[in-house]
Amino acid sequence: MKDIKAKYIHRSWGRTNIINLISGLAVGLLISIFISVLQGKLVTLRYLISYTLFSMLISLCVVNSIFAAQKIFRLKADKVSFIIIFYVASLLGMAIGTELSFFILSLIRDTPYHFFHGPDMLFSALVVIVVCTINFVQHSQKAYLTNQIREKEFAMMQLKQLKTQAELASLHARINPHFLYNALNSIASLIHHDQDKAELMTLKLSKLFRYSINYNKEDMVSIAEEIEIVMTYLEIEKVRFGDRIRFTIDVDEGLRTDSIPRFLLQPLIENALKHGLATLAEGGELSLRIRRIEQSIEISLADNGVPFPDDINTGYGLQSTYEKLDLLYPDNYELSISNHPFKQVKIVIPLYHE
Repeated sequence: MKDIKAKYIHRSWGRTNIINLISGLAVGLLISIFISVLQGKLVTLRYLISYTLFSMLISLCVVNSIFAAQKIFRLKADKVSFIIIFYVASLLGMAIGTELSFFILSLIRDTPYHFFHGPDMLFSALVVIVVCTINFVQHSQKAYLTNQIREKEFAMMQLKQLKTQAELASLHARINPHFLYNALNSIASLIHHDQDKAELMTLKLSKLFRYSINYNKEDMVSIAEEIEIVMTYLEIEKVRFGDRIRFTIDVDEGLRTDSIPRFLLQPLIENALKHGLATLAEGGELSLRIRRIEQSIEISLADNGVPFPDDINTGYGLQSTYEKLDLLYPDNYELSISNHPFKQVKIVIPLYHE
């Protein structure tokens, strides 16, 4: 019912009057044709003008009477009250239009004007009720269908949001089982000769899992938070790699409070260690740089390990990155992989402030 009211409230006043003026002209012509059929001959030009004038003026008065009723009552009543107001306003407009038509005809024909033309109003009332009922039913059906479409669109939007949240939650929760296996083995080996270090490594592993669980259902986190978890991950991996790999992280200071997708960096670093640096006996270097370029954030991860193959397999690290960026920045991000002039993965995403 609210949609039916809104149709009359928000429709352009000028446009509505023009439409009803044309409708009145059409109704006047139809009445003339109907009377011609009943009489078996064409109505005279005088009557044709009279019927058309009556129909046009009544149409204009009816629609403006409905507008006036809306202004006075604001059409916030229940369904029955709205219908009553609608028809009362229509009949009132019809009565005004009928008398106005007779008044104008009396001026044109230079004849006396007499107020209240009951028999003519009865016929006009019948026509107005039929036309208004058709109009009301049409708008009711249109409003109902529009409302149904909006509800379906809203439901689809909710389902899409839930699907996106579920997919992101799945991506956030992924911890490579190989990493977990290696980390637990390292902890086990430390227990016998360095219990303090084993305890510290266990706490860091716990912190990494707590971050991955994502209790607050956050899709975006500050760069500072993401760097902190990257440092936690690298400290765990340092136990396994020792001094074989040197890690460098460089973040523009002004970006630390800006936001990036949760768990965006750790899979990339894990991928670099696993596929690029793990086989190096020494001299491995892994560098992460995050900087601002205009209204974008550029993330560059470079290493001096095994080059990317020509037919690179996206693997876990890159695949999760592609999926996450597609969900959060559809058609609004860049991800490039190159070996020249040096090996790197580069991501460009829009700058997002908390």
